Amino acid sequence: MIDMRPVGYVIGLLVMALGIAMLLPLAVDIAEARGQWPVFAESTIITIMIGGLVALACRNGVGQGLTIQQTFLLTTGVWVILPLFGAMPFVLGATESRIVDAVFEAMSGLTTTGSTVLSGLDNLPKGLLLWRGLMQWLGGIGIIVVAMVFLPELRVGGMQIFRTEAFDTMGKILPRATQISSSISSVYILITFACILSYLMTGMNTFDATVHAFTTVSTGGFSNYDASFGAFSGSAEWVATVFMVLAALPFVRFVQLASGNHALFRDSQVQVFLLTIGFLTVLTAGVLLAIFPHDPEQAFREAVFNITSIMSGTGYASVDYMNWGPFLISIFFFIGLIGGCAGSTACSIKIFRYQLLFSSIKTQLKRIYTPHGVFTPLYQGRPVTDDVLNSVMTFFVFFIVTLGVVAVMLSLTGLDFITSISGAATAVANVGPGLGDIIGPSGNFAPLNDTAKWVLIVAMLIGRLEVLTVYAIFTFAFWRA
Repeated sequence: MIDMRPVGYVIGLLVMALGIAMLLPLAVDIAEARGQWPVFAESTIITIMIGGLVALACRNGVGQGLTIQQTFLLTTGVWVILPLFGAMPFVLGATESRIVDAVFEAMSGLTTTGSTVLSGLDNLPKGLLLWRGLMQWLGGIGIIVVAMVFLPELRVGGMQIFRTEAFDTMGKILPRATQISSSISSVYILITFACILSYLMTGMNTFDATVHAFTTVSTGGFSNYDASFGAFSGSAEWVATVFMVLAALPFVRFVQLASGNHALFRDSQVQVFLLTIGFLTVLTAGVLLAIFPHDPEQAFREAVFNITSIMSGTGYASVDYMNWGPFLISIFFFIGLIGGCAGSTACSIKIFRYQLLFSSIKTQLKRIYTPHGVFTPLYQGRPVTDDVLNSVMTFFVFFIVTLGVVAVMLSLTGLDFITSISGAATAVANVGPGLGDIIGPSGNFAPLNDTAKWVLIVAMLIGRLEVLTVYAIFTFAFWRA
């Protein structure tokens, strides 16, 4: 029997932390004087009380560390429970959202997906807008810790290859989580402040600069405006592009860089990520110049901004790229399935898995050409073990199967093919906008029926936790272990 007390204790503490974070939008609502502050006052009290009671009830079960089973449950449970409390201000607040819409918005925020069911963002209370951005910022740093601490320990999706990247991975999970999260948090906060200052220099007001810095560094993509990043232009797009790229790089490399280790520039996944963005930007800008009347600087700026936004999983849109023609629309669909680097706030499949996949294919082809040769797949010059390759291949299979199942389930709710397949992709890959007239860059997910929204809520959770983490807890072997 699995002892749930350590899991409940940690989740209780995190729920309390979420409640404390609600004090920031509470203060903003008081300053705005629109009478919306009681929403966050009620939400804060309820969240802190419930989280505190759960933590107290489970405190006597806290030991020296977590077992693998407890770690699976904790990793999944956090992203199931926190959105339920994060949804409270949407139900009680100015939007008066229904439960399904509130949970959708909160799950999209904390998983940094960036899909939204809200409209009229320009006129919402500032506290609620800040809460959307703050949820994404908290979710962004949360997923970095999960990627660097828990997923390598759980041997999920090939993440075990990063066990010795920068921190000792032996010993107890919680002490290591504290060590890693404190180092990464410092870098995360510094980059966020740098992003805020950069946005201010482009002419954004303090509130917009803060919220958009939260959603840029977390690669979340929530904006304060229905037009998304189309409300800004020029220098603000360049700033956003730079920080989206930084947020999609491994944060552990920034920690190393601060200590004098220049591994960031030698990391092959960083190099491939930057080269891919560069190639796709040149291609997209070239097509825009060929088929639309564009100024060269505008074409390049729109190309690099939107390519980086989708590939990093941020999901900002500065223009409606559905008008760019079928070729570029197809590119936008597929680059959403690439993602950024491991250990970043970016999402989707991620660069390193494609590198391992191609390395495995290359090795297999050599074995076919030279049956008696001995060839080993390599990653950054190091041999890759069979368990890592098997984990990566399993991840690819489950990712594609999940995407297909979600797309079929969405189509069964009555959605058209484009909406179903792009909705599935954007949820499982945690990208944000889909394709088509309904959920494309100029639309949102509000028109979808409730069943479709619940399907997407589950899909966002599965995608954010690297697919296999969620599926593992539904196996008999997990509960018998």
